[in-house]
Amino acid sequence: MNHLIAPYGGTLVNLIDPTKGEALKQEALSLPSLDLGWRQQCELEMLMTGTYSPLTGFMTRAQCARIESDRQLDDGTFWPLPVALSSRQKIAGDLKPDDRVALRDGEGFMLAVLTVSDVWDDSGTEPNKIWHLGGAVEGVALPSHPDFVSLRATPAELRALFARRGWRRVVAWQAHHPMHRAQFEFCLKSAIENEANLLLHPQVGGDITDAPGYFGLVRSFLAIRERFPAATTQLSLLPAPPREASARALLLRAIVARNYGCSLLIAGGEHQADGNCRRGEDLSQPHADLPVAELADKIGVQLIAYPRMVYVEDRAEHLPEFDAPSGARLLTLSGAEFQRRMRAGLKIPDWYSFPEVLSELHRQSPPRERQGFTVFFTGLSGSGKSTLARALTARLMEMGGRSVTLLDGDIVRRNLSSELGFSKAHRDINVRRIGFVASEITKNRGIAICAPIGPYRQTRRDVRAMIEAVGGFVEIHVATPIETCESRDRKGLYAKARAGLIPEFTGVSDPYEVPEKPELAIDTTSLGIDEAVQQILLKLEHEGYLR
Repeated sequence: MNHLIAPYGGTLVNLIDPTKGEALKQEALSLPSLDLGWRQQCELEMLMTGTYSPLTGFMTRAQCARIESDRQLDDGTFWPLPVALSSRQKIAGDLKPDDRVALRDGEGFMLAVLTVSDVWDDSGTEPNKIWHLGGAVEGVALPSHPDFVSLRATPAELRALFARRGWRRVVAWQAHHPMHRAQFEFCLKSAIENEANLLLHPQVGGDITDAPGYFGLVRSFLAIRERFPAATTQLSLLPAPPREASARALLLRAIVARNYGCSLLIAGGEHQADGNCRRGEDLSQPHADLPVAELADKIGVQLIAYPRMVYVEDRAEHLPEFDAPSGARLLTLSGAEFQRRMRAGLKIPDWYSFPEVLSELHRQSPPRERQGFTVFFTGLSGSGKSTLARALTARLMEMGGRSVTLLDGDIVRRNLSSELGFSKAHRDINVRRIGFVASEITKNRGIAICAPIGPYRQTRRDVRAMIEAVGGFVEIHVATPIETCESRDRKGLYAKARAGLIPEFTGVSDPYEVPEKPELAIDTTSLGIDEAVQQILLKLEHEGYLR
C-alpha cells in the first residue's frame, strides 16, 4: 500500500500521452515551431512530468499577474511563482490565441505542442524583445539527457520506487552545489530524527555544455552517496533550472518535493555568491506579507531549517552553532574561502569535506595553473597588439605545459569571418566569434591569445562573461596613443580614413571605447616587445595562471 504524501493538488499530472505522439508529430509538420533554450526545456520537462502539478501548461499574462499579486491559481490553489514560456524568436510575436505551435529542442527534435492562450511582450525593443506565451501543453517526448541516465527519474518513477521500498516519509535535499561534511551530517541527522528516508536531489537544469561544474557536481554526489545508508537513501537528478535564493523559490521547491513524494524539505545550507552559507532560518522566517512556514504547511511540506553549522574541534563533529558547548574551539570556512583555496590549489581542511568529494571537484576545476585562460588584447590599429600577441604566444609555447592558440584579428578574418565587412555590426560579430572560439579553447584547458581591435565596451564585457564562465580571462589594453599608431601606419589606413576613404575607422570616424578595468595596460610607445611581454608574464604569474 502506498503511504506517500499525495501530489500537490491531489493528482500527479502527466502531459505525455503515448497514444497521441505520432499524430502530434504529423500535425507539427504544418505548424510553426519554436526552438527552446535549455532553461525553457527544463520548465517544459517539469510541466510534462508532473513536477509542477497541478499545472497543465504555461500561464497566461492574467494568471502570472494573479500569481504575483495573490499567489493563487485560478481555482484558488496557492502557487508562488509564474511559469510562462519566454522566447526571443520573432515568430513568437506573430502567434495569436488558439494557434498551435510545435516546441522543439535546439536540434529540432519535437518535444510538445502548445495551444496558445495568450501572447505578450516585455515592452523591450528589437532585437532584445522577449515574448511570453501561455497555453495548454501536449507532450510528445522529454528533452534528451544522454548523461547519467540511471540517475534520472520522473516523479511517477520515484514515487513507484519509494512505494516498492515501503518508504512513507522522505526528506529532500535539493542543491546545486556540492555537499560537504556539515551538510552531510545535517542531512543524516535530519533523516534520523524525523524517522524519514533521504532523497539527494541535486538541481542540474541547464545546458551541460555551458556548465563546466555540472559533471563534477554529479560525480561528487555519486561519491558522497556511498557514505549514506544504502537502504534509506536515494540519489536522483532534478532537471530544475537554478533560481534566486528567495522565499518564493523555496516554496516552489517545496511543491516540487511534494510531487516527488517528499513530505519534508531541508531549507538552506548552500553557499551563496557572497561566500556565506545560506541558513534555513533566513528563508523560512516571514518575509513581508509572505508567511513562509504557514504557506509551507498549506503546501503540506515540513521545512527543516538549516542552521549555522560549525566544526567543534574538541568533539570532532559538526554542530549547529546554538548547540556548540560554551568555550569550545569552533571552526568555519566560508564558501568564498573554499573557492579561493580550490583555485589556488591550497589544502582544504579534513574537517570541511571528504577526500573523494574534493577529488571529483579538483578533476572538474583544477587549480589556476592547470586551468585554461584567455589573454585578450585590445587597442587601436597599430598599437602593437598583434606583435605582442605573437611574442607572448611564442614565450608560452616555449614554456610548454599547455596548448596555445593565437587568434589574431587578421588571421581570424581570413579563416573565420571572411564574409564580414568592417561595419560596426560586422566588427562586433567578428569579436564575438573570436570570443566564442577562445571560450572553447579555455574550457578545454588551453590558452587562447586574442588580438582584435575590440573597440566596443559592451562586446568586450560579453566576451569576458562568456570566457570567465569556463576559465580565466585577462584583458590587456594596449594603450598606445593614436599619434604613435598613425606614425607606424605602413598601410596608410589612418590617412585614408581621415580623407574619408574608409568609413567607420576606429579612432578616426568611429570611437574606441577605452577599457574600464583591464587587468593590465601597456603603452608600447617607448616600451620594447621583450619588456612588454615580461610584464604580461609577471601579471599571469601573479594571477596564478603560471607557475
